[in-house]
Amino acid sequence: MTTTKALKLFLLLLSTASVVTLSSCKKDEETIATVLVLDNTGKPVPGVSVRLFGEPSEPCETCVIRFDTLAVTNGTGKVTFDFSDFYKSGQAGFAVLNIEATKGSLFGEGIIKIEEEKTTEESITIE
Repeated sequence: MTTTKALKLFLLLLSTASVVTLSSCKKDEETIATVLVLDNTGKPVPGVSVRLFGEPSEPCETCVIRFDTLAVTNGTGKVTFDFSDFYKSGQAGFAVLNIEATKGSLFGEGIIKIEEEKTTEESITIE
């Protein structure tokens, strides 16, 4: 086999391997939690402080809470939390977090099950 043919064969194999490798890479999707806050008539409420946080499943004095974040609803009563940086590829399940929503004397609570690489939405009513 001549050097030119060997070089062409090598380049062909390298190109094929590159295409296969690059096309098989999977880009992680975003892991998003969206909370919609409604009043007792079903209307969206802007300016509500929404806290998403986790609690240990069993009492633990030395446990560190992995998630505890606070944001305020926009003009349409929604707030979005991006947990993409916390998700690791191959991880089974992500998180179930508590929701607390407050605005003045109004309060609401609930839970949200955040699914990996998806946008999960939950509605909370404040009263």
